[in-house]
Amino acid sequence: MRVLVTGVAGFIGFHVAVSLLKRGNEVTGIDSLNDYYDVNLKEGRLGVLNKLSNTMNKKFEFIKGNIANNQTINENLKHRSFDRVIHLAAQAGVRYSIENPNAYVESNLVGFTNILEFCRHNNIGHLTYASTSSVYGGNKKLPFSENDGVDHPLQFYAATKRANELMAHSYSNLFNLPTTGLRFFTVYGPWGRPDMALFIFAKKILLGEPIPVFNHGNHSRDFTFIDDIVNGIILASDDIPQADKRFDFSHPKPNQSSAPFRIFNIGNSKPVSLIEYIEALENSLGRPAKKDFKPLQAGDVEDTYADISSLSSELGYKPSTPIENGVQKFVDWYLDYYGISK
Repeated sequence: MRVLVTGVAGFIGFHVAVSLLKRGNEVTGIDSLNDYYDVNLKEGRLGVLNKLSNTMNKKFEFIKGNIANNQTINENLKHRSFDRVIHLAAQAGVRYSIENPNAYVESNLVGFTNILEFCRHNNIGHLTYASTSSVYGGNKKLPFSENDGVDHPLQFYAATKRANELMAHSYSNLFNLPTTGLRFFTVYGPWGRPDMALFIFAKKILLGEPIPVFNHGNHSRDFTFIDDIVNGIILASDDIPQADKRFDFSHPKPNQSSAPFRIFNIGNSKPVSLIEYIEALENSLGRPAKKDFKPLQAGDVEDTYADISSLSSELGYKPSTPIENGVQKFVDWYLDYYGISK
């Protein structure tokens, strides 16, 4: 199977490409290698992919380019054929969307449109793409279900991701393009993004600096280890959605459609408080954290909790990594990557 992975030098895209190569798929990856965070980290991920490809004699091809640029698509992708597209390229970050919304328009809206058009005109068998738990906004009903309303985003990032879901549905409906959207819940693990809490906390604890604990630590997240997320992505990509013949236009449900379209939550379904998360990191590092308690930030939600019953029952998704194990794996990688001794 030939798979195109967008955002292949990113945190999740890298891990997905590794898993695909290990099971024997041909992988083409595209990434702009922008400087939103340390480019060396992205190049390090690509180095691992190239080494794995050479060691296993599996085909991996990297294309540097911005999917928001149609010329990139036309020159680099349209003469290639793929069985699947896993679209993970996006401008990430909740807080950055408050400072620079235009970056999200370019990557998350224009870029996604280009990918939809590419899939439409190149007979792609299935498009799987990244959405986010942030689409649930300030919903107080827990756990978050795909049946819940998602029309009140708290930040522009969430609005662009909800737009992606609607855009995908229109292409599924108009052009019979099978699409699956995955709402990720707080992904963490080795090779993670430096702008995420675990990365920031580890660095500051090791430097003896105070860590910012927002909402005074009184919120929880459905932290999901990267291996579990990758397993769910590949399960979803392998299973092509069909039109729901039971769809009732007089009583439409958010997670059903008369088109080959679906949306799944993908999380751990075991929320952990921020304080517990920090404690797991302290235990793994063998050092206490100096905590600087702060109020809730603009755009943040208090709690997230994924109802994963649909993904579990339909595709057999079973997250299996306890928070203590996942954090330890991150710390082991972090110390090794940066050459730090405890």
